[in-house]
Amino acid sequence: MEIAKPNEEFQRLLDTIHSYQPQASCDDVKRAYQIASEAHKEQFRVSGEPYILHPLAVAQILAEMKIDTTTITASLLHDVVEDTVMSLDDIKQIFGKEVAFLVDGVTKLSRLDYRTKEDQQLNSMRKMFLAMAKDVRVVVIKLADRLHNMRTLRYMRSDKQKRIAQETLEIFAPLAHRLGIFNIKWELEDLSFRYLEPDKYYDLVDQMKQKRHVREEIVNEAIEVLRKALENSHIKFEINGRPKHFYSIYKKMKKDNRDLSQVYDLYAIRVIVDTVQDCYGVLGIVHSLWKPLPYRFKDYIAMPKPNNYQSLHTTVIGTRGQPVEIQIRTWEMHHVAEYGVAAHWRYKEGTTAGNGNEFDEKMGWLRNLLEWQDTSNPKEFVNALKLDAFSDEVFVFSPRGDVIDLPQGSIPIDFAYRIHTEVGHRCVGAKINGKIVPLDYELKNGDIVEIITSKTGKPSLDWLKIVGSSESRSKIRSWFKKENREENIVKGADALERECKRLGHDWKEINKAGRLAKVAKQMNAGSEEDLLAAVGYGGFAVNTVLIKLLELHKKEVQKEEKDNLAILDKLKTRKPTKHNGSGILVKGEAGLMVRLAKCCSPVPGDPIIGFITRGRGVSVHRADCPNVSHNQNDLDRLIDVEWDYDGQENFDVHIEVTAYDRTGVMAEIMAALAEMKVSITSMNARVGDTKTVTIHMGLSIKDLAQLEFISTKIRRLKDVYSVQRFTGGASQ
Repeated sequence: MEIAKPNEEFQRLLDTIHSYQPQASCDDVKRAYQIASEAHKEQFRVSGEPYILHPLAVAQILAEMKIDTTTITASLLHDVVEDTVMSLDDIKQIFGKEVAFLVDGVTKLSRLDYRTKEDQQLNSMRKMFLAMAKDVRVVVIKLADRLHNMRTLRYMRSDKQKRIAQETLEIFAPLAHRLGIFNIKWELEDLSFRYLEPDKYYDLVDQMKQKRHVREEIVNEAIEVLRKALENSHIKFEINGRPKHFYSIYKKMKKDNRDLSQVYDLYAIRVIVDTVQDCYGVLGIVHSLWKPLPYRFKDYIAMPKPNNYQSLHTTVIGTRGQPVEIQIRTWEMHHVAEYGVAAHWRYKEGTTAGNGNEFDEKMGWLRNLLEWQDTSNPKEFVNALKLDAFSDEVFVFSPRGDVIDLPQGSIPIDFAYRIHTEVGHRCVGAKINGKIVPLDYELKNGDIVEIITSKTGKPSLDWLKIVGSSESRSKIRSWFKKENREENIVKGADALERECKRLGHDWKEINKAGRLAKVAKQMNAGSEEDLLAAVGYGGFAVNTVLIKLLELHKKEVQKEEKDNLAILDKLKTRKPTKHNGSGILVKGEAGLMVRLAKCCSPVPGDPIIGFITRGRGVSVHRADCPNVSHNQNDLDRLIDVEWDYDGQENFDVHIEVTAYDRTGVMAEIMAALAEMKVSITSMNARVGDTKTVTIHMGLSIKDLAQLEFISTKIRRLKDVYSVQRFTGGASQ
């Protein structure tokens, strides 16, 4: 491989800039190249090329889009902050705030700030979109950067190739489409397809090669016939064959389950003229020459796409009976179709390719998303982009004839919220093409939508399940958050308790004081009540909150177990003072009759308290036994006791196991106990309504440490939800 020379590539860049801006001053571009060359001089790409060739290639892609020199300056510097010792302040001082802002927008966040690579990528993506809302050139640089990285992806490891290609197909290619930069979109899609589905990609390439000769003949014959007809009409034109992109062909084949021969627009011709009137004149000539296919005509001039794409599309039966797609557009439309928003950027040197209002309209979709989406949650934000802003679109009409674009899968409620938030809130019904339809009717292209509202209308939580737009979902949640706070708190608490019980856990045990507040803090949800309200109106999934609660519960239980073991170790080292031969030391007294209470079945290692009974000596309870707490008024009958245990005696204890009710679960628990050589003194089980079984077991053990070991072993068995010590019975 011959490695390009940086100085020659830079001269090519300058030549390209001067080809569309002959009078442009390139002083900043030259200074940026010198600084970037020096900063990257010791760095090389995986391919072995000097690193400076990458920013040069990115700048060249932008220059071919005829973008302003400020953007090209920033593109030459786009990696210096991330990869060299140069800082953002240095760039601001040398080139000014505008260039510094663009460079910062495409600079990734520090890896040191995040626990995982995914967190870093999501937050860097969020940062880029926030900057893009202020200046679209941020993302234009990023798209050019990603395009060059995809062109050189062959030098990366296979796993990295697939990861980068997947991200490109999910985020960057749809973003290029949304901004109308089709020359980048098509190439990003084809390159991603090549690395994600190499077998299918190369198979399609081979099929296209086999039919290339025939295809070229069909297109050339049609071009020649159309050329003669246009020359006789005195319309000034340029005509050429349009190559079809591999990923676009693959998607059509996959979507309609067709083979290559059934893809209608495989053979394509593009005609470019000077005026809109000429576009329709050419269309008339085309339809006079060949018969058009029904339902294959699209007028994007009268009804432009949201990214401002304009063109006439028609498919006709060509000279050999094969379908041929013909696109007709003006030169201005062609430039916009190739370069999208970049074609409308007002150059610093004074040239203008569009107006500010038109440009602002193009960015409206992003500003709406930023307004209604929680940008503090990067994962949710990026998912909203994928599901809403980057999804396929459906175009519908308001009764006044306004064209509204919505994500595919949208329903009348989405249309209502797009018109105005209050229209959405008060929506009670809808008419499509004059007929009343259900609110979950899926909108189709060309539908005329009329919303029926009522002063008493209000959103339903069920709407969250059926709307197709993340914007609608956010507005509905916002309404519930403000309007029904107290009711939502109750709903949220009930939902968590129900799910907890369904999984076989004790809600009171899981939701001990302070835990929900800790979870609220972890999830940036404000207070405990704010979190419950969010669960109530659908802002947070019940399972998400419950999982975090269970994790806290597990940590606290483990800490408690550790503390109990520490107490046991301490008890073993204490020196007894007065013995009574029962395994219990009674402080200050000897010869007392001592018995272990059956209500709580204490074992060595448990903190214990003695209770002097009437005529039956001292009854020893666990310190947390409820039967002891009931007698706090008789403080003079409580006595300090402690273990005097030699490890030879066994003690009875009761546990409660909750598990999924399946064949063999009890046998597995019994086998585990047998393996640990633990004697079972009693056992009974009951099956619950939620496919759970609760097993009460009496065991004969030596001390608390053994009990904790047994509990841990059983908890680790498949389908066991919980193991708890069971306290029951009357006071002893």
